[in-house]
Amino acid sequence: MKPEPASSGLYPARPRPAVGAVVFKDGAVLLVKRGKAPACGMWAIPGGSVHLGETLQAAAEREILEETGVVIRAGEPVLVFDTIQRDEKGVVQFHYVIVDLAAEYIGGDPKAADDAADARWVRSDELPGLDVNPATLKLLSGKYRFGEKESHNDGRY
Repeated sequence: MKPEPASSGLYPARPRPAVGAVVFKDGAVLLVKRGKAPACGMWAIPGGSVHLGETLQAAAEREILEETGVVIRAGEPVLVFDTIQRDEKGVVQFHYVIVDLAAEYIGGDPKAADDAADARWVRSDELPGLDVNPATLKLLSGKYRFGEKESHNDGRY
């Protein structure tokens, strides 16, 4: 039995495409605290679902504006991964194929909206004190060396 319609993302019939945008400003990265499942309460790269007929870049630009109020220019993909969550019976509750894109900050100040519980610029030294999504940590440290103890971050990414 499906508690919500498939359009909510819960108990989907097939994987759903989604995007995220990796945005830096003044040596800090834009993160949101997720307000809904999956990963509710965790800090992550902002983003959301791709609409039919929408490019990855257009989806990222729209989602970041809706979720944070920040205007970006989305670029090329930097990471592609699956998020699959199963319920206690082993049935897939969520399955997203996520494409994170590099993005350029254009303007605006982060303010949580849409399904974000919080949104803000996070400095590298703040990451250990936050409950950050493992995929976000892996991307930030692996691709950008952001969050590493010996990071020589000069604010350029």
